[in-house]
Amino acid sequence: MNRDRGLLDRIGGPVVVFAVVGLLVGAALVPYAWGASTGPDGTVAVVEVHGTINGDTAAAAMADLREARQNDSIEAVVLDVNSRGGLASVSEQLYLAVKQTSEQMPVMVAVTGSALSGGYYTSAPADEIYVTPASTVGSVGVRAVVPPQGAPDNQITTGPDKTTTATQAEARRRVEALRRAFVGSVVAERNTSLSASELSYAKVYSGTSGVELGLADEVGGLDAAISAAADEAGLSDYETVRMESPTASPLSQIGLNASGDDTVDVDTTQYFMLHGQLDVSDSATQIEVTINGTN
Repeated sequence: MNRDRGLLDRIGGPVVVFAVVGLLVGAALVPYAWGASTGPDGTVAVVEVHGTINGDTAAAAMADLREARQNDSIEAVVLDVNSRGGLASVSEQLYLAVKQTSEQMPVMVAVTGSALSGGYYTSAPADEIYVTPASTVGSVGVRAVVPPQGAPDNQITTGPDKTTTATQAEARRRVEALRRAFVGSVVAERNTSLSASELSYAKVYSGTSGVELGLADEVGGLDAAISAAADEAGLSDYETVRMESPTASPLSQIGLNASGDDTVDVDTTQYFMLHGQLDVSDSATQIEVTINGTN
């Protein structure tokens, strides 16, 4: 009997010690397990589209959108838009990047200032556009600046269009094609009461009027757009990450690329989806088209 009690004592001691250690370790791991089970369901990424749209600003926004599509933790995107537009070619690229992103996840737009011309083109394929009463949307249209015809005095060219890349008639046809694409995209993407002809007048609307006309969806700020994006993605608990674009250079502020090289620039026809005045030389010819594609 004493032998059995001694054996139990020898076995029971380590068992008790192991049990106590197990309880202590379990208690220590509880906070970590709780944190893992109550962490955010996903992330809403906020992508900035601010200032004049050019090669630099568009490249930054498109890189952010690409990161959002490839990052498994990002479940929705909100575009923070404050732009009066810019170059037509890169505005089209931004439109396509936003459309591609919206096919993979919810995309909302918060117009924190203006979404005009190319800025509105960028916003059009989003699921919903949020505006404030004081923000502005619209200016659906295209402009072109055509350099003077003929080669400068210090240049020799092998053809009449080598310098400018287009005659004024050709530039006008290109503007009309861009206008049709822009207006057609807005009609296709937005449930607007405006006809294609009315859109082509390129009017600017307040945020409230934009909602009434279907150019925007809701009156609300950035927080409302983020909340809507999270709801659409099914996120009851989420974190928000702002993917800020780099600080715009002085050149970018006037619509030029800051990352230029040392090559000699040749004057070419420039097409803009830009609302407002253009800083161009007095010798340049500016072309705008009406709803039927004529001057």
